[in-house]
Amino acid sequence: QVQLVESGGGLVQAGGSLRLSCAASARRFSSYAMGWFRQAPGKEREFVATINWSGGSTSYAGSVKGRFTISRDNAKNTLYLQMDSLKPDDTAVYYCAAVSGVGIFVTAAEYSYWGQGTQVTVSS
Repeated sequence: QVQLVESGGGLVQAGGSLRLSCAASARRFSSYAMGWFRQAPGKEREFVATINWSGGSTSYAGSVKGRFTISRDNAKNTLYLQMDSLKPDDTAVYYCAAVSGVGIFVTAAEYSYWGQGTQVTVSS
């Protein structure tokens, strides 16, 4: 079992930055690929970014590529999402997710564990 707890959300003006964190209670955090997803009101949950077990491989949604950076610290059992140049369209609840295995995973159905989410609101 893996428990995930997100933090770092909040209200920010357009053009600003936030860093989300996801603390994982996993015996072997490095055994899991991790991902960030988001869900805006009235919309389906969408992929944001993913990272493999070592941090050596990442992938991003086109809408955030070049603005967001996913990273992990396996020694601290923590996943991060650095979000820069934020836009009002980035407003959503952001979720971290985990799946056991190598490689990277871009669809929500592939993930086994989910956090409760953290709200990010970007004002114009």
